[in-house]
Amino acid sequence: MTYLSRIRINPLRAQSRKLLANPRAMRSAVLHGVPGDPISERILWRLDTDNPHRPWLYALTPTKPDWSHLVENAGWPEADGEHVNIADYRPLLAKLDTGHHYAFRLTASPVQNTKTPLKRTAAQIARAETEADKPELERGRPRSLRLGHRTAAMQLTWFLDRTPKWGFRIPATEIEPQIPGIEIDDPSPEVLISGRQRLSFGHPDRNNGTRNSQVTIHTATFEGHLEIVDPQRFTATLLAGIGPSKAYGCGLLTLAPIPAT
Repeated sequence: MTYLSRIRINPLRAQSRKLLANPRAMRSAVLHGVPGDPISERILWRLDTDNPHRPWLYALTPTKPDWSHLVENAGWPEADGEHVNIADYRPLLAKLDTGHHYAFRLTASPVQNTKTPLKRTAAQIARAETEADKPELERGRPRSLRLGHRTAAMQLTWFLDRTPKWGFRIPATEIEPQIPGIEIDDPSPEVLISGRQRLSFGHPDRNNGTRNSQVTIHTATFEGHLEIVDPQRFTATLLAGIGPSKAYGCGLLTLAPIPAT
């Protein structure tokens, strides 16, 4: 079974400010809401902060979660209204079919792999120097480096180039011509980047648990209209997530009905 949760976060509380500022802290809070061994399960989450006064946390979990700790420490435990919603994901998955259209939202970490980066991070420079200090026979083959796309144009290209393998496509925008008889030769795909962030936070060094290394992620939030072309592949995409940095709030694709016009 799979569940999609939505939790309302109170941004004025001290614990909330810590979670909102640090994806690693938020990941820990999400994992604590899942019974059993959450590390071995595929858990996706996303923080929507379009309205900074009303942020929402979304989480997709293979087992039914309990968000009492988040509501108590970072939510609105005594306020009126619905602050947590947990929905069975199976009814949505069961009705996905070729040709179905949905509005969507996704926060992802668009990246490229290259062996010749124009500008390496401090960690990548240190790794290269360590490798260079080894005897020649002990050196491994040169590895590609993962770098985040930093411009909106490259982030959008990364997304559009990969939609076929994710089981969907982005339809062209349907625009009525402003002047009769004028046709639009190349309508744009119906997707936009509604937000971009550079996230930087500390993470325990794998080789030295007492020292933190710096993690930097460039994210983009995509919103628009999609059409399913391969239901089986699309279902796998929803459950597995899209792109890297899933532990830090990237990869969760959520769907909504297309608003009636």
